[in-house]
Amino acid sequence: MTKLALHWKILIGMALGVLFGAFLSFIPNGSEFIKNYIKPFGTIFINLLKLIAMPLILASLIKGVSDLKDISKLSQMGGRTILTYLITTLTAVTIGLILVNIIQPGKSISVETRNELVEAYSTNTEEKQAAAAKQKEAGPLNALVEMVPSNIFLATSNNRNMLQVIFFALFFGIGMILLPFKKIKPIKKFFDSFNAVILKLIDLIMLGAPYGVFALLAALVVEAPSLELFQALALYAITLLLGLVAMIILYIIVVRVLTGKKIDFFMKGIAPAQLLAFSTSSSAATLPVTMECVEENLGVDEEVASFVLPIGATINMDGTSVYQGVAAVFIAQAFGLDLNLSAQLGIVFTATLASIGTAAVPSAGIVMLVIVLAQAGIPEAGLALIFAIDRPLDMCRTIVNVTGDAAVSMIVGKSIGKLK
Repeated sequence: MTKLALHWKILIGMALGVLFGAFLSFIPNGSEFIKNYIKPFGTIFINLLKLIAMPLILASLIKGVSDLKDISKLSQMGGRTILTYLITTLTAVTIGLILVNIIQPGKSISVETRNELVEAYSTNTEEKQAAAAKQKEAGPLNALVEMVPSNIFLATSNNRNMLQVIFFALFFGIGMILLPFKKIKPIKKFFDSFNAVILKLIDLIMLGAPYGVFALLAALVVEAPSLELFQALALYAITLLLGLVAMIILYIIVVRVLTGKKIDFFMKGIAPAQLLAFSTSSSAATLPVTMECVEENLGVDEEVASFVLPIGATINMDGTSVYQGVAAVFIAQAFGLDLNLSAQLGIVFTATLASIGTAAVPSAGIVMLVIVLAQAGIPEAGLALIFAIDRPLDMCRTIVNVTGDAAVSMIVGKSIGKLK
């Protein structure tokens, strides 16, 4: 008998969670049963995601940056690759923020529903409000000051200090690059192994995803103040999908303008990788097929593809970047928090850096979202709102990630004369 894929298990868990919650809503004390004996498992699952975020960012970033040692040998290709990836990532976050501010899916929730939502999900509203007030009183360069930690061990003790950990990881990785490989070989092996262990832990956590989704959705059904919350979630999903479609269109236009290749040539050439990306939700698992499509179908030289694509699977997560911008602002809107321009620019900056550390495995994006939410002062309890529908959206995000890698490989290949 064929083993059921994880994404199907999660979708089944979603459906059963809704049905179970709806059924027990009509049974005396059914809602209390879910709150006391079902919801805690959803909370444990969210806590596991938050638990793994700090070690993941340390392991992934240090490994990712130290892996770029070949840039010294391929400075022309490496510089253009990194710059292009950074531009597409910034663009992706910006597109997500523009769409979520225009559509405002979280604002569709009424004041009464929002108040009940805050009461149900946020246990530290006053603390968030005090932190926001303190932020307003800070100087214009306070964000730069707070980005640099005075004690890395203290910084790693609180998810609110994720940007400080990102800074340290980047700084540490750069230090490794600047030293001879002979001197850093032991610590490079350590972080490679550390990263492999963390990715395995994510695999283990995701094995519990169907049950976590079941618990979260069952609790959401019995605790949801009204159907408005589900309507807002549907609007959130539509907003995110529009952002992902916008990124695909942008890739098509850029490839057409910069390489001269036709739209159908690009889309047909990368289609096998896109289909695999959708089914696996993993850029890493799709990488061999992506490389084959880029080399054989799109005409990119093997030297370029073998350099650009693995880096892209590590640091270029445009679909995830769109998602982080949309999800962060949606959760803030749902909880009635107004994010000013400064806060949203902070989301752009944090989401860009976080995407570099996003593991190329299923649902790692929601782990990185913990970083963005914590840094922006948005209640992390909001993860419970969006995780229930995250898996199908994650499948769509991975298509964008893989398509972006292919587009950048063509652009870089064309720029150095290695595109057929």
